[in-house]
Amino acid sequence: MSGAKSGEGGEGESNTVILRAFIANLGIAVAKFTAAIITGSAAMMTEGIHSTVDTLNQVFMWVGEKRAKKPPDELHPMGYARELYFWAFVVAV
Repeated sequence: MSGAKSGEGGEGESNTVILRAFIANLGIAVAKFTAAIITGSAAMMTEGIHSTVDTLNQVFMWVGEKRAKKPPDELHPMGYARELYFWAFVVAV
């Protein structure tokens, strides 16, 4: 390990990956929609929609990350950590 302190990586790293994937997918979607408008290609339009869905998947993953960090409460005494798995399932579907 390259001098990493305990607690580094993990949370911040996963948020950075999600943000970078969101930005990349959004850029790809914009490019594909632009190409669809210029060329009139129905196939490129469907690819733009596909990239938009990929962008929304990053939003779902971010929501899962945030909700999984909620502290335990009376209704969920073991916490919300497993909620991340639900949001990952939504992305997979």
